[in-house]
Amino acid sequence: MLAFSLQGDFHFSAFRPISLDMKKLLAALLLSLPTVAAAEDFDGMVRATLLPGWRLPNGDHMAALHLELADGWKTYWRSPGDAGIPPSFDWRASTNLQGVAVSWPSPDVFWQSGMRSVGYKHEVTLPLRLRLQNGKQDAHLDGVIDIGVCNDVCLPQRLAISAELPAGNRKPDPRIAAAMADMPYDAEDAGITGVNCTVGPAPRGLGLTVALDLPGATGREETVIEFRDPDLWVADPQTSVQNGRLVAQTRVAHNSRAAFALDRSSMTITVLGGRMPVEIKGCD
Repeated sequence: MLAFSLQGDFHFSAFRPISLDMKKLLAALLLSLPTVAAAEDFDGMVRATLLPGWRLPNGDHMAALHLELADGWKTYWRSPGDAGIPPSFDWRASTNLQGVAVSWPSPDVFWQSGMRSVGYKHEVTLPLRLRLQNGKQDAHLDGVIDIGVCNDVCLPQRLAISAELPAGNRKPDPRIAAAMADMPYDAEDAGITGVNCTVGPAPRGLGLTVALDLPGATGREETVIEFRDPDLWVADPQTSVQNGRLVAQTRVAHNSRAAFALDRSSMTITVLGGRMPVEIKGCD
């Protein structure tokens, strides 16, 4: 499997899932001032557009990366699965920039030749929240983005994009607002009343079982489990409904094969393919 390392020393993180009321508010945002977007077409498989967005009251800037994929092609979520290529971002050529937080709308789950991947087809807008050195001045976002795009074969793509981010633009872009409204629901909005984890020995690592009290679980759900530690590998979980609870069973190993401990408070559990996408932070 091809993989890319994260370049630069910027901070990358997902947005905290927004509330149901906020989702409705953002989805209702339909008007904005015209914006100028910088777009590039890469070999006909993917077209990348940088939406310049708007300046926030606290001096941060909201922008977005919009990807359009040719028919039959897909690209990957932040945790792509064993069959996917993880994306990476390099913003070091930007000016008036301290850091970038990439937010990930709810993805789809794909199966091919018995292997699972997680990502997007057709198009996706990734909101970018930029922490600026000076929130009162214009900024320039200059990025090199490594992604994988797949059809019958998977190919790495390097996207070079840039855009000016004017400090005076305060009107939200409805395309970015719609992407923010498409984030997974948090545990409270999804009605989750309990999250329990059990850890035990397993061949070449630790076994992990996550049980969720998720109303309306159908048994068709897929789960993704992530840890902050990039050296931890998590197998694609086996997910089922057992005794009225959604249960995900997986194995966790360290890339060095050394002994390790699991910080359950740093876990992110994402449920896809069911009644609604849900993202849960931490586990009891």
